[in-house]
Amino acid sequence: MNPLDTPLGFCSNFLFVPGTRPERFAKALDSGANGVILDLEDAVAQEDKESARNAIRTAWPAFSADQKKRLVIRTNSPGSQFYSADLILAQELQVGCLLIPKSESVDQINGAALVLENTAIIPMIETAVGLDRLREIANANQVLRLALGNLDLQADLGMVCDPQETELQTARYQIVLASRLAHIAPPIDGVTPSTDDLERTTDDAERAKRMGFGGKLCIHPKQVPIVQAAFMPTEEEIHWAKRVIEADQASKGGAVKLDGKMIDRPVVILAKRTLAIAGKH
Repeated sequence: MNPLDTPLGFCSNFLFVPGTRPERFAKALDSGANGVILDLEDAVAQEDKESARNAIRTAWPAFSADQKKRLVIRTNSPGSQFYSADLILAQELQVGCLLIPKSESVDQINGAALVLENTAIIPMIETAVGLDRLREIANANQVLRLALGNLDLQADLGMVCDPQETELQTARYQIVLASRLAHIAPPIDGVTPSTDDLERTTDDAERAKRMGFGGKLCIHPKQVPIVQAAFMPTEEEIHWAKRVIEADQASKGGAVKLDGKMIDRPVVILAKRTLAIAGKH
């Protein structure tokens, strides 16, 4: 089985759920979220790590096959005392996708891939070291896509960002570029920490789409439909894409104008991508 053969490569929104809250697992899956991340890291206190693993272990058999395809487990960081037990759990449950926080080297990712040969991996970039080694991490074994840990990265770099996180624009660009060069799925943007400021969530999601991200992390169910809508092509965009493809086919790949503008290969590729995204949501 190819570990990268998973619908999570096309997901535009991922909703975090604390591993210690099993009563929320089903609710998260029913929230409309494309992907649900069962969190063993930040949302779980140190003294509760084992109980969180046990909660996931107990709940796992009740998930349907389709639900399991949408589930991701976020481990603790590779340098922590909890990481090995998290990998053992993932191996035991045959988890389809693992989110590894504070990823900082190709060896960390390849090591996890060696243990979990049928598991797709999403390295989370949230430290200066991880950002510096971005391209080697993106090219590690079984990497499905990258994710940005925007809050941790700010803290590690000593940044004090404005509400738009303007200071992280360069980091975001680097993550998108590294993903494209590695031929992996477009990356997942970080969280919007305010669950009440839905306008901020909308702005953040629209910025992520414009920059080339393929999805965004959510920390509350009410953020899910906002992110979904931001990444979903509009009817106007879909109509435009179909007209581009039709014009390209009619010209058999030759030069052609549409609405007074030349249609070349990059435009056709963008149109095909728009239709592919629309078909996956």
